[in-house]
Amino acid sequence: MKLVIAVVQDQDKNILSDAFYEADIRATKLSSTGGFLRSGNTTFIIGIEEERVDEVLELIKVSCQAREQFISSPVNLDVSLDVTAAYPVKVKVGGATVFVLPIDEFLQF
Repeated sequence: MKLVIAVVQDQDKNILSDAFYEADIRATKLSSTGGFLRSGNTTFIIGIEEERVDEVLELIKVSCQAREQFISSPVNLDVSLDVTAAYPVKVKVGGATVFVLPIDEFLQF
């Protein structure tokens, strides 16, 4: 048994959730917030048999594509003038951060 923890961008959560449902994979969804962009994320927690881990990883890979997006970032132009301005910055968003952990014991009450 393995524990898969996948952090995905909110834009991808419904696609991934539907893919898990169609593949009969049970997952717990938790709302989370990213630290860098301070945007919404969803964390999926999945307990799965070891032989199905590759299937879960493939669903995540297909459902959560990385893409580029422009965000407005406040930047201090001159410390002595104390002037700040916002201008768009291209950043890579999406994709997924996935952890696969061993399970020593699984209990269900």
